[in-house]
Amino acid sequence: MFLITPIVWIITLLFFSLFSKNRKKKKRYLLISLLLLLFFSNSFILDEFMRLWEVKATKYNNLKSSYDYGIVLGGITEEYDFKNDRLTFMRSSDRLWQALELYEQKRIKKIIITGGSGSILQPKLKESIFIKQFLLKLNIPEEDIIIETDSRNTRENAVNIARILENKNTDVLLITSAFHMRRSMKCFKKAGIIVYPYSTDRYSGPRKFVFDHLFIPNVKTFSTWNLLIHEIAGYIIYAMVGYI
Repeated sequence: MFLITPIVWIITLLFFSLFSKNRKKKKRYLLISLLLLLFFSNSFILDEFMRLWEVKATKYNNLKSSYDYGIVLGGITEEYDFKNDRLTFMRSSDRLWQALELYEQKRIKKIIITGGSGSILQPKLKESIFIKQFLLKLNIPEEDIIIETDSRNTRENAVNIARILENKNTDVLLITSAFHMRRSMKCFKKAGIIVYPYSTDRYSGPRKFVFDHLFIPNVKTFSTWNLLIHEIAGYIIYAMVGYI
């Protein structure tokens, strides 16, 4: 998937510019690479594209009074730190923190954690098991924690949870990153579960018309572009193979 990352496109064009013997092509490659660099390093442009793709956050007053389940999709931790005996959380762990808030407010009755192992070398390290242990340390009752330990992607998240839930017509809140919500909701619908979205860790906030945000290149934007492009590619692939 590295071929669909902007930095690879820019470096490739710079190489063409460097080694091309045709002066017109050399200038053209250089110009295009510079334009791409300015485009993909612009924070304002990135925000606008993320705003178009992300599913908007749900306001509290638009929620039902209570949901039977809150599904937290995995991919929120690094590999378990056995040396220090602790979990290391990523930005996407906002999914879990938002779920805990909803649980404490009694907006969701039970928390479902999805996610098996994302490691080829250590397939027995199941993310959802470690997260359950973490939640138990926070005194969340074990009967209110349901884990799904075998899924490796969003489709398997939905299919496996559909097997766990006996009543498919129950009220379910899907808690995942805003950029990931489109594909996730369609996967669950395909699996026969109607979910209500609760978007977290949004990348697009209020529009900022300040000089540095509008004009100063920002190297951090490249990682977010990678995230967005990969998610859109995943959505297209899922649609082509019939997962959504």
